Amino acid sequence: MEASPAASDVEKLSKLREANWPPVLFFIYIHILSFFGLWLLFVEAKLMTILFLVFLVSVGLLGMTTGAHRLWAHRTYEANSALRIALMLFQTLAGIGPIYDWVQYHRLHHAYFKTESDPYNPKNGFLHAHFFTRLQKLSPKMTALKDAIDMSDLQNDGIVMFQQRFYWVLYGIIFLLLPLNAPMEYWDESILSTFFIIGILRYAFILHGSWLIESGVCVWGLQEGEKYPPDSNTVFILNRTFWPEYHYIYPQDYKSGEYGTYGSGCSTAFIRMFAVMGLAKDLRTLESATLQKALAEYARTKQPLDVCFKNALNNQVLPEEHYLKRD
Repeated sequence: MEASPAASDVEKLSKLREANWPPVLFFIYIHILSFFGLWLLFVEAKLMTILFLVFLVSVGLLGMTTGAHRLWAHRTYEANSALRIALMLFQTLAGIGPIYDWVQYHRLHHAYFKTESDPYNPKNGFLHAHFFTRLQKLSPKMTALKDAIDMSDLQNDGIVMFQQRFYWVLYGIIFLLLPLNAPMEYWDESILSTFFIIGILRYAFILHGSWLIESGVCVWGLQEGEKYPPDSNTVFILNRTFWPEYHYIYPQDYKSGEYGTYGSGCSTAFIRMFAVMGLAKDLRTLESATLQKALAEYARTKQPLDVCFKNALNNQVLPEEHYLKRD
C-alpha cells in the first residue's frame, strides 16, 4: 500500500477546488427533466407507477441510510451476510455510486467536520453542503486526506468489494433495467411515463434524500451563535434534540437519524426489526444510565466527550431481556 503523505506535505497542497463539468451538466439535465416527470406523475401516470416510485425511492434511501451510512460508514451495528447482501443491492438501487467510495467521502466529512478540509462544510451554508460542493472536484489537499482515511474494514468486506468491482454491471441491471422494465411489462405503463417518472424523477428524489445525510446538519442542527453554553456540546447530549451535534460527537449510535430524528424513523425501526429477526446484532447506543455516567466522567476528568462515551459504552450493562443482547 502506498504511504500517505506527511502532515507537512499535505498542508503544502493546494486548497483550490475546480469545477467538475460532467456532474454539472448531468445534474442540470436531471433536474430540468424531473419537472416534466413530476407533471406526468399528476396528469398521466397509473396508480401502480406512483406506488412503484414510492417503493423504489424508499428502498434506495434505506440502502443509503441503514446500509451505507449506519452500517458501513459508522459501524453502528453488525449485520450477517444475507442482510449485507440485501443492503448492498438496496444501495445499488439508489444509484449514488459504490458503497466504498461513498463511505470514504463520508468519513472524510466526519474527520474534518466544519473545517476547510470538509467538502460538505456546513459553515459555507446549506446550498454549498447540499448541492454546489457536488459540482466541484476535491482540492489536492482534500484528495490526499481522503486517500489517508482508514478503509481497511471495507477492504476486508467481500460484499462491499464485490460491488466495487462490478458496480456498473449491477447498476445497469438493478438501477436501470429492472425498474424501467417493470411498469411497461406488468401494467402497461407508457414509455414516456416510465422513463421520466421511474427513470428521471426517481433519481432526483434519491439524490436529494442522499445528499441530506451530509447537509442535514444545516437544516436540523443549531446555527452559529445559538449554542449555549458556547464552549460545550453537553446540551445536545442531555436532550438529544439536535441530532447532528450528537451524531458528529458519537457517530456510532444506531439511533441517530438522518432526517432530524433520534430513536425514531424508518431506518431505526428497520435496524431494530433486523435485530429481532436475528439478521443484525451488537446495536450500539448509549442508554440513559450509561449517558449519565459518561457525562459525569466528562465533568470529572475533562476528557473529550467521545472518549467518555466509549469508556461508558464499554462498561454498559444491559438487562438480560434487553433486545440489544439478543443473538
